Amino acid sequence: MVNILICVTGSVAAVKLPLLVTKLKQIHQEGHDSIQIRIVLTEASLHFFSLKEVEDLLPKNSIFRDVDEWSTWKKMGDPVLHIELRNWAQIGVIAPLDANTLGKLANGICDNLVTCVLRAWDVSKPILMAPAMNVHMWNHPLTDRCLKILHQFGYTQIGPIAKRLACNDIGMGAMAEIDQIVEKIIQIYDAIH
Repeated sequence: MVNILICVTGSVAAVKLPLLVTKLKQIHQEGHDSIQIRIVLTEASLHFFSLKEVEDLLPKNSIFRDVDEWSTWKKMGDPVLHIELRNWAQIGVIAPLDANTLGKLANGICDNLVTCVLRAWDVSKPILMAPAMNVHMWNHPLTDRCLKILHQFGYTQIGPIAKRLACNDIGMGAMAEIDQIVEKIIQIYDAIH
């Protein structure tokens, strides 16, 4: 069993989350041992897909939001969700990684469940990031600076790709295709399993 934690941030590419989950669930059917998937969502990501659709794809208690962060903690010694998720995960996937969360991660800001999990991440564990943002955000010098910091921590980058974006601009910034992301996850899975 391999535990995969998917962190989803507020890019329009979050619309592809149901497809990503569906494709990951097919890994077992293709001869791999089973995987377990948990998802952590930023509130901004919820604008782009049906939460119900994703909930229907996964077992109960597999999806977490900011409101869940302190729901189990009442006193010292109780579980802290972002630490529990960090400990549970064997592979981390940030898909999509928006410009906002990229900047937060590169600067150590942890003001939501996704960034708290990733701020506590064990950098010896594999983590894949799939940036997705407007072409002008992608081309901004801050983006390169932030990515370099995450690369230093061992983050593996896939994409982005060039295409017509949601804002109708054409250029680099679209999240890598789901099949590319899944292929990279399988490579990581095979390397650790």
